[in-house]
Parts: sequence; structure tokens; C-alpha cells
Amino acid sequence: MPLLLTTVAMVAFAANSLLARLALADGAMGPLAFTGVRLVAAAVVLSLLMAREGRLGRGLPGSWASALALAGYAVAFSLAYVRLGAAIGALILFAMVQITMISWSLMRGERPGLIEWLGIGAAFAGFVALVFPRLGAPDPLAAALMTLSGLAWGIYSLRGKGEPDPIGATAGNFLRAAPLGVAMIAAALTLETWTLLGLAAGLASGALASGLGYVVWYRAVRGATGAQAAVVQLTAPVIAAVGATLLLGEPLTLHLVGSGALILLGVLVAVVSPKRAAA
Repeated sequence: MPLLLTTVAMVAFAANSLLARLALADGAMGPLAFTGVRLVAAAVVLSLLMAREGRLGRGLPGSWASALALAGYAVAFSLAYVRLGAAIGALILFAMVQITMISWSLMRGERPGLIEWLGIGAAFAGFVALVFPRLGAPDPLAAALMTLSGLAWGIYSLRGKGEPDPIGATAGNFLRAAPLGVAMIAAALTLETWTLLGLAAGLASGALASGLGYVVWYRAVRGATGAQAAVVQLTAPVIAAVGATLLLGEPLTLHLVGSGALILLGVLVAVVSPKRAAA
């Protein structure tokens, strides 16, 4: 996987986590409003990008299947985040992403070698170690929603692996999901309270971390195996934790350094390991 593109995409994913925490955890914005603004803002920015390239009006790239997976991920994530702790939510989300993407790859005939499996195992062990001290019993409904979110994101990422037009496909997917976003904003106007901080977080999440970030992700994942595309996402919680330390004043601990180093080492081993044979 291209190192620069993958790094930018993971920073975008981490930024989404921090922005969601900022908006949802402290009640600056409700889940309907946050998701609606996120979907619409991304659609607007990507439409402008398509218009700049003279591509609007030439058909809508992407697909309804990818748009459904994208919308399902975003809606379920926001609804679950309100009732789940950040640690248990991340564990459920990323575990489901790993299960979805690696299982699909195995069914398609990809066979990770022993070294790659060791890297995947080490990365996931480091991830569990990262979140374990803050785990608590999850709310059942919220846990189910986060499971659905992880499944939907895994599907969305898998569909992007063979996408030849990352900008067009991402724009088309968000444009298809935008009417749902408008409906959620309309509902939130009467059901939820908004703050300027929450609105700013939703706009940044949609326009930058989601809209442009997912374009980069579709480019980065192209040509990667499903296992590689799955395991590399475990770096996003590490980046988010470092970002929380730098931006939100959370402490930098030996636990974070050690578990983060294990994740990064495992991802490195999995991504650069010798090619596996197809079945």
C-alpha cells in the first residue's frame, strides 16, 4: 500500500474519531445532526471538486451499494457512539472491520502467509491492549449498532479496492447518501440541540476527514489485499490517541507507547511480508 496515501487516510480516520468525540461525547451536537451535516458537507465539497474538473453532469460514478454501506456506517456509528464508551466502541468497530474484510478475502482465495498472520495477530493484540484498561460492559443496543457500523465500513472498504476512479466514486457515493443527510438534519432541528462547536466539528468531519479523506483511502486501498487493508486501519486509534494527547491534553503514558508500538510493528510486518499464494 502507498505509504503516504495510507498515512493521510489514517490521519483522516483518526480526525473523524476526535471530531465525533468532540461533538457527541460532550453533547455539543446530537447524532442525527452530526451525521447529517457530515454526509451533506462531504457531498458538497466533492461536488465542487467534480465541478472544478468539469465532470458534473456526465453521469454519477460510484454505486448505490457503496452509498448504502457508507450511510449505514455513518448513521450506526453516530447513534452507537452516544451510548458507548470510546474504548469499547473502538474495540467492537475495528474487530468487526477485521472480521469482515479478512473473512471476505479468504473466501475470495487470498491466503495470507504465516508472517502476515503473525503481523495481523500482533497488531490486533496491541489494539486490545490499547483499549483494555478502559473497557466496560457495553449497552446491548449500542454494541449492536457499532457492530453494524463495522460491518458496513468493511464492505465499503472492500468495494473500494477495485475502484479505478476514487474521486468520482467517493463523490457519487456521498451524493447518493446526501438526501438521507438532509432528512437527518431536518429531524435534528426539532429533536436535538446544536452548538457552534458541534456544527464546526460536523462540517470538518464531513468536508475534510470524510469527503477528502475517503478519496485518499480509495486510492490507498487500490491493489492491496483485504487483510492488508483491514489491519492497517488499526493504526487509526493510535493516531487518535496521540492526537488526543497533543490537542486535548490527555496524558501520554507508557501503556499508550507500548501498545501503539506493538500495533505499528504488527502492521509493518503484515504489510511488507512476502506475497501469499492464492488458493
